[in-house]
Amino acid sequence: MEITSLLGVIVGIISVVGAMFFKHISFSVFLNPAAFFVIFVGTVATILNSYPLENVKNVGVLFKIIFTKQKGLTAKEIIELLVDLSKLARKEGLLALEAKVQEFEDPFLKKGIRMVVDGTQEEMMREILENEIDAMEKRHDINAGIFTSAGTYAPTLGVLGAVFGLIAAMASIDDTERMAEAIAAAFMATILGIFTGYVLWNPFAKKLKVKSQNEVLLKNMIVEGLLSIQKGESPNLLKEKLFALLPASTQKKLADQQPTNS
Repeated sequence: MEITSLLGVIVGIISVVGAMFFKHISFSVFLNPAAFFVIFVGTVATILNSYPLENVKNVGVLFKIIFTKQKGLTAKEIIELLVDLSKLARKEGLLALEAKVQEFEDPFLKKGIRMVVDGTQEEMMREILENEIDAMEKRHDINAGIFTSAGTYAPTLGVLGAVFGLIAAMASIDDTERMAEAIAAAFMATILGIFTGYVLWNPFAKKLKVKSQNEVLLKNMIVEGLLSIQKGESPNLLKEKLFALLPASTQKKLADQQPTNS
């Protein structure tokens, strides 16, 4: 579970409920199906009008990514793994890496190792792997864009819902009580639009982008590590190259955890 995503949603709801409590606003205003309908159904409509089905059908997977931790190798594990492969290659030759391929689940890593074993030229190997990373980034940008679009349109739909509420209020102008209820319902739609747009959808898009950036970093570490192995560089130099790709805070955190290479 990605605890920050869950906490963010909970704290966001608490902020709204708390504000209503301190302002002595009745929670009965939440019982407004029209407001929920125009915001959520309207947001779905904007997404359907913005993206083809092949992208929209991945929304369920995207929610899973937002609320679960990233799977796969960590930066520490990648460094340790590539250092071990470097030692093996220097001791037994590049062909010895072929026996290791089936031990790994990461298809990107497996592809890179196979290219090293096959003797693929450095320029070609870098181009192929970096093109795959670029394609992944573009897919991720589209996925994050779905939530960005939702975050852009939801507040405007809140205004639309408010207009509907005001129309209902004007229709009940002779009944003060019903008119007041309609006005309250109108502003409820505005609250829902702003809340979903700026507390849920836009932040979800940002989280997807951050996770994408982290995945790109890890894949770039794999590329640099495999190219270093291909060139026969020492495990120590390989490790320093990979550390250089990491933020300073992460370097400091991992420095004491890394084994000394000989």
